[in-house]
Amino acid sequence: MHPFEHFDYLRRQLDKIDPSYRKTHKKTNVGVVMGNLEVLFFDVLGTVVDWRGSIAAEVKPFLARYAAAEIDAEDFADAWVGRYDASVEAVRAGNRPFVTLDLLNLENLKETLEAFGLTRVKMDQADLHHLNLAWHRLQPWPDSAAGISRLKKHFIVSPLSDGHTRLMINVARHGKLLWDTVLGADVWHSYKPMPQVYVRACELLGVAPGNAMLIAAHDYDLNAARNCGLKTGYVTRSHANDPSKPAYSPLPNNWDCEASDLLGIADILLKGRS
Repeated sequence: MHPFEHFDYLRRQLDKIDPSYRKTHKKTNVGVVMGNLEVLFFDVLGTVVDWRGSIAAEVKPFLARYAAAEIDAEDFADAWVGRYDASVEAVRAGNRPFVTLDLLNLENLKETLEAFGLTRVKMDQADLHHLNLAWHRLQPWPDSAAGISRLKKHFIVSPLSDGHTRLMINVARHGKLLWDTVLGADVWHSYKPMPQVYVRACELLGVAPGNAMLIAAHDYDLNAARNCGLKTGYVTRSHANDPSKPAYSPLPNNWDCEASDLLGIADILLKGRS
């Protein structure tokens, strides 16, 4: 079953429990959004950090060390990142116990090495482990730290990512991202876009879904959050999409606010505030 079919199933179950959690969406007046907003959740992979570019940058010297510089680092990185969604689907579907991205990424890395014919090369395991932890060193987009810091003055700011807590802490320390708290996928043992991720995050921070917003560069993520009652902020990021999801494209004029970066989101949400 496709992950979004699981999402629809769980959404129906939540409707039975509390139909008020989901409201029919319509374009919201930004002033109303600001008046009620308490918490901003941020997707991280692609939205706050350049995951594909960061991985490619670390792959390039790795390939050179093993005499494989003829392999395009961006192609290798996209093949590795592109295995991400399929690997978490087994967890979403309940066919595999929850495991963190460290293990899934390592499994995917080994599959990618095999796909590029590199399993015949004897590799240092410590070097392989270091490359796998490149996900802990993802570089933020140039506007991310400043945008989050501006928004933090008026809202609680937190990542809402498929990354586990230690990964999110390391990414934050590496990129100087000043979150108020860190909520990792290991808290709810599930991966987006399953509804319990968004609902549980709101519960943990004691905020009604309608008083929280997800800021993301991925429309499927925003759709899932919106269907759980959260406000939505869309950020345009080039090269941010999951390479395994070429069919997903942004839906214009459908979110509560939209901007080209996090500083633009801050301009919208902080308009009229000192």
